[in-house]
Amino acid sequence: MTIPDIDQPTPLLGGLSPQEFMRDYWQKKPLLVRQAIPGFEPPVTIHEVQTLARRDEVESRLIVHGEHGWSLKHGPFRRLPPASQPNWTLLVQSVDLHDDATAALMRQFRFISDARLDDLMISIATDGGGVGPHFDSYDVFLLQGHGRRRWRTSRQADRALLPGLPLKILADFQPDADDILEPGDMLYLPPHVCHDGVAIGNDCMTLSIGFRVPSQATLARGLLEAAADQVSAQHLGDPGLYGHPCLSGPDLGALYTDAGTPATRTPAALPDSLVQATLDTLSRIRLDQAVAARFLGQWLTSLPDSALFDPADEPLSLSARVPDAGRLVLDRCTRLMYSGPQIFINGEIASQAVEPGLETLADRRALAAEDVRRLSPATLALLDEWLQEGWLHWEA
Repeated sequence: MTIPDIDQPTPLLGGLSPQEFMRDYWQKKPLLVRQAIPGFEPPVTIHEVQTLARRDEVESRLIVHGEHGWSLKHGPFRRLPPASQPNWTLLVQSVDLHDDATAALMRQFRFISDARLDDLMISIATDGGGVGPHFDSYDVFLLQGHGRRRWRTSRQADRALLPGLPLKILADFQPDADDILEPGDMLYLPPHVCHDGVAIGNDCMTLSIGFRVPSQATLARGLLEAAADQVSAQHLGDPGLYGHPCLSGPDLGALYTDAGTPATRTPAALPDSLVQATLDTLSRIRLDQAVAARFLGQWLTSLPDSALFDPADEPLSLSARVPDAGRLVLDRCTRLMYSGPQIFINGEIASQAVEPGLETLADRRALAAEDVRRLSPATLALLDEWLQEGWLHWEA
């Protein structure tokens, strides 16, 4: 896969280069792009989206706004409302995990780190369909696929919600922009920009490329969990999720000592010396780049249950022989990231340290045969394991 040239203007961003977009718009203000993808044809049909919503492992929601107010149902859906019925919307999450062309479309946005890129959701709607005025806590590109949708947006500070509804709908939406998007048009919205999208006519399809925005609480808890797992692996024999393989760390094997402590008249009171000794251990716990990368790498490459792999019946053995032509490609579901010597794939950390060829595979999601031949025997053996899992494929 070609990595977007971050210095070249692109129609995808309205003639801006990715560098200019990131500097002037990312997490700052909305951007409306007319014909971001000229002549755009969605990678899947409306019927295919409806078929996905029937599958148990696919996350989907049906939202209807009728005379009795708002209703929300979760899939799978054996039946959907008729196309002649107005005011309903079907949302299907992570379509990129189920369709190669959809995954390729999402990865046109890889001028933003894979650590932030989340998924591509598709909504289909009949006339008047939408999810109501709301705001999201993440960045999103809204690409119109079929039909037309009216988007009203507001940068209002008042984000109070109506109580007692199954959806988070703004109590007082005051739009300051009003645009109708045709197929190929796209709207970028930073977090907390209020917006309301309503289908104009039937057969409306919108593709939403969404980005992860973890909270400080999520990051802090994950870092502490990784550090705790490392301590457990090193000293308690229980590695936990983030403890294997072990990182180097301080020796915490010394026992607590309170020699010289006088007899107590309050035996139920926690000793201040024990409390302080416990606090003192924190200064010895390893909280550094390697531990943070261990948590982030495994967490950000973890896959939802809807990610399914289809390994070859007789997978290729690169250790035995690398073909003369072709290339190694990542499966559309595979998430591969690296940091320093650590490399992460689908929620796991590889036992093999990263080398330049693996970095190229992660960045480009493909590696030509001549580059595969340059890899070490240990790395080729690791790639064989991934081929057996279906995480990689060989394209002739």
